[in-house]
Amino acid sequence: MRNPFSNSGGPRFAADWLIVGLGNPGEEHARNRHNVGFWVINDLARRAGTQLKATGQTMAIGTGTIAGVKVALVKPRTFMNLSGKALAQAKQWTGCDAPNTIIVYDDLDLAAGALRLRAGGGSGGHNGLKSINNAIGPDYIRIRIGIGRPTLNGEPTWEPETVAGWVLGNPTGADRTLLEERAKLAADAVETVILEGVEAAGTKFNRK
Repeated sequence: MRNPFSNSGGPRFAADWLIVGLGNPGEEHARNRHNVGFWVINDLARRAGTQLKATGQTMAIGTGTIAGVKVALVKPRTFMNLSGKALAQAKQWTGCDAPNTIIVYDDLDLAAGALRLRAGGGSGGHNGLKSINNAIGPDYIRIRIGIGRPTLNGEPTWEPETVAGWVLGNPTGADRTLLEERAKLAADAVETVILEGVEAAGTKFNRK
């Protein structure tokens, strides 16, 4: 599923799977709800025995082995709405095409802690996915982690300032514990996709 060749004679970080967590760069964003995709990559890096290193201006990347398969783990260093720039570079550097790419990201419209897996599809209005679809096409595997939608006067709200404060806010207490647990579960889902395929992984994890 990957092109073993490039202009330099081979991909710089050749891998069988490319796994990307979406988020915003910088320590000030590290614990935001919007960065839960980065949390999953952190967990997978521990499992793969690798550390991500900033390489160029677009990403931090590390390679290792998960479920007996060589993987490349990536955190874009672009902001979320420019994620496609990092994905285009990661595709070139790893040789992985879209069907062997897994994108992990947060979702406002899923209940906090819920997981959903699928292959392919539209952006659902997510600016990061719009950028990625434009860069590598829509056929990658998506793992969404629910962060829940904020409420205003007891009702879900779409008010931009409230939503921005929620996604860029740091969860605390039980909310933080739940998202940390679900990030680990999403890492389990990544392993299941690699071992058993996306359909089997969806059957196992979409009900959580």
